[in-house]
Amino acid sequence: MERSFKAWAGLGVAAALGLGVLTFASANPAEAATRRIVAFGDSLTAGFGLDAKDAFPAQLEAALKAKGYDVVVINAGVSGETAPQGLARLDWSVPHDADAVIVELGANDMLRGFDPQVTRDALTKITTRLKDRGLPVLLAGMQASRNLDADYRAKFDVIYPELAKEENLILYPFFLEGVAADRRYTLPDGLHPTREGVARIVAGILPQVEELVARAEERVKP
Repeated sequence: MERSFKAWAGLGVAAALGLGVLTFASANPAEAATRRIVAFGDSLTAGFGLDAKDAFPAQLEAALKAKGYDVVVINAGVSGETAPQGLARLDWSVPHDADAVIVELGANDMLRGFDPQVTRDALTKITTRLKDRGLPVLLAGMQASRNLDADYRAKFDVIYPELAKEENLILYPFFLEGVAADRRYTLPDGLHPTREGVARIVAGILPQVEELVARAEERVKP
């Protein structure tokens, strides 16, 4: 996503508008197992410019464990990736023993000027395949730069809420909420989040991730 984000810098992305402790002491081994959450996305997930321990998956895992969840968050982010590219690698990037998936894709599509319908179609296929595997999905939304054509923005921005409603997905409306366009929380490129920026993202998305874990638990109940 590095090159694409450089293009985004000139667009001046505007900020848009984030249970108790779980224990798994169960007689059923399936219920007691560590839950494996796959964070499937682009450089915002991969942790561009950051140490692995500061990337979104690592910080999210730490935050969940601090609340008592027995989880592992797998980093399946690839910098520069579009939604169609994510679709192409989906089957081998989400392991057979995954319990739930966070899908964070689409920013590069917007930056490269993809037809929003192309992005919508790819995200629909991704989430449908995951649901066919019985996996609960959290869809991390993205928003088009406010400096883009109003018609394009309107078509792009509705992708995530509409898809979440149609497919009964958990939705976090804007992955970069509280971080986008704020130099305090971005790297020198003004776009990728710093360690502190990722921490803000994690704090915002955490309630939706807790709901995702709850759905994963329901999935394995006898």
